[in-house]
Amino acid sequence: MRFIASGEGQVESGCSPIKHECVRIGFFIEAIMKRLFIIISFLLLGIVTFNYLCQGQIPKNNSPKNLSGSVPRYISLAPSTTEILFSLGLGEEIVGVSSFCNYPPQAQEKAKIGDFSNPNIEKILSLKPDYIFCTGLEQANVVLKLRQLGLKVYVFDPVNIRELLATISETGSITNRREQAQELTQRMRQRIEEITSLTKLISQEKKPKVFIEIWHDPLTTAGEGSFVDELIDLAGGVNIAHNTKRPYSTFSQEEVIRRDPDYIIMAYMDKEQPVKLVEKRFGWDSISAVRNKRIYNDIDPDLLLRPGPRIVQGLEELYKKLNIKE
Repeated sequence: MRFIASGEGQVESGCSPIKHECVRIGFFIEAIMKRLFIIISFLLLGIVTFNYLCQGQIPKNNSPKNLSGSVPRYISLAPSTTEILFSLGLGEEIVGVSSFCNYPPQAQEKAKIGDFSNPNIEKILSLKPDYIFCTGLEQANVVLKLRQLGLKVYVFDPVNIRELLATISETGSITNRREQAQELTQRMRQRIEEITSLTKLISQEKKPKVFIEIWHDPLTTAGEGSFVDELIDLAGGVNIAHNTKRPYSTFSQEEVIRRDPDYIIMAYMDKEQPVKLVEKRFGWDSISAVRNKRIYNDIDPDLLLRPGPRIVQGLEELYKKLNIKE
């Protein structure tokens, strides 16, 4: 007898009960097979995904892979960016640095790609960097050339500690070292807070006046908008050149005498005794810092002038100088 299936699980009347039952069983088996196929597909997809994630998992202390699957390659064109990269544990990933990069000591073992403002572009290209780290305006032309060549460049140009901390965090994101960057910035904030919790108790009248001598010929200092100016304030002092129009500029000797600083900090390590060096200057023997022999040139200039993780160490050194117990 002929039978016609009119829908899943339905058979037109007129077919025998046995054939009707066979059709129902067929539909039932087909439905089960479809469900099994879906379940097995999901299981296989899960196994493949899990295996892929396990193979791609990055241990904390190992270098993350770039898109090609190899260890990233970084070039730093400034001492400050070099220090940040090393502080994030990226020493092995750094393949080239400028000739001015002198810290940490391992930086001096890296391939040199030229000086700060005129690096060797051919050398940079030969090193095949994934990212190049530069500073601001002084390297603007270099940055432009590198980007025109299709290279990835990160420009680092903080003007204060807040921006420095943000830059470290951004560098951590670029290099997949977010956790290390967070730990580093937290330590820096903690050390800064330890100093400022003490200096904020000092009244403005009792804060010592400070003159930072960056260079002697011509006499150069740091004013508002510079890291040095901020460090003096955080360390509990008052920068006598705070109101200068530019972050770094020349300053007259007569003005130093008139403003009479209590401390003079030389941001360069001259071999001559600092007191003898200053006493030779006409009229400076009347300055409080000279009369009380509070002239220092034993702070590493890089701690004060280089916007990197060690800027906090520079703050600590300044605080020690300005709070010497007589």
